[in-house]
Amino acid sequence: MKKYTNTGNKDTRSGFGAGLTELGQKNENVVALCADLIGSLKMDDFKKNHPERFFQIGIAEANMIGIAAGLTIGGKIPFTGTFANFSTGRVYDQIRQSVAYSEKNVKICASHAGLTLGEDGATHQILEDIGLMKMLPGMTVINTCDYNQTKAATLAIADFHGPVYLRFGRPSVPNFTPENGEFVIGKAVLLNEGTDVTIVATGHLVWEALEAAEALEAKGISAEVINIHTIKPLDEEAILKSVAKTGCIVTAEEHNMFGGLGESVARTLITNNPVPQEFVAVKDTFGESATPDELMEKYGLTDKDIVAAAEKAIARKK
Repeated sequence: MKKYTNTGNKDTRSGFGAGLTELGQKNENVVALCADLIGSLKMDDFKKNHPERFFQIGIAEANMIGIAAGLTIGGKIPFTGTFANFSTGRVYDQIRQSVAYSEKNVKICASHAGLTLGEDGATHQILEDIGLMKMLPGMTVINTCDYNQTKAATLAIADFHGPVYLRFGRPSVPNFTPENGEFVIGKAVLLNEGTDVTIVATGHLVWEALEAAEALEAKGISAEVINIHTIKPLDEEAILKSVAKTGCIVTAEEHNMFGGLGESVARTLITNNPVPQEFVAVKDTFGESATPDELMEKYGLTDKDIVAAAEKAIARKK
């Protein structure tokens, strides 16, 4: 197995901030809007260097989405920034009507997603945002795994015309993808080849999947690991090619098991090549206040949970 090296833990939101800073320097049409969370979204450098292109909207997220939609009419590329809960659940109507239905070129950038928000608790730990966004016609949904990939995705979506939901997180996590690597929207990344089970993971669960693959290898099980950074459009070809070889699959995500990556993969399988599938995801519950590691453990989102799911999928195949 090829071992990916953690070059040092970094928070994915800082990858967004770095990407936005670079965009500010090279694309004068990029503008940034924030709902009173400049530091949390790492938008400080953009504001400092391009004050004429930065808009502090305050705690008025619905207004922020409306303004962003309006700015696109003049050819601007607006990046909105706030927590994932406020980026989606609080402003779903505005996103549906003013962005998705109107096909506006707005980039909805959402930090502090999932359980790893930690101590802020269930009210802020949105676990249904991917489902909300992927059901909107024309919406591209991206969930990045580390600092480098988040920066690359931020740069890539500026060149992509259409509404995008970019999801990332608060905690420092292993940074293991290539620096300045290419980010292709809708194209999965094969991280490890295997023959016994396919593991497709997104976001913070990609590193856990690599750790799980190493543990499975020690047990004599060959796991193929695929990084699904774009949940919509889904790279169905990569998934189907893999399961044609392995015959079973595990999906892993920091999201509710309903409405997320796992369901999208299940739809792909059932209409093309039904094989055993196991879900590593939050099992239809809200979160709670605790450290990110404690929550990942309690809600079954660790490498050990992926290993157990892989073994179960393989047993079902037999």
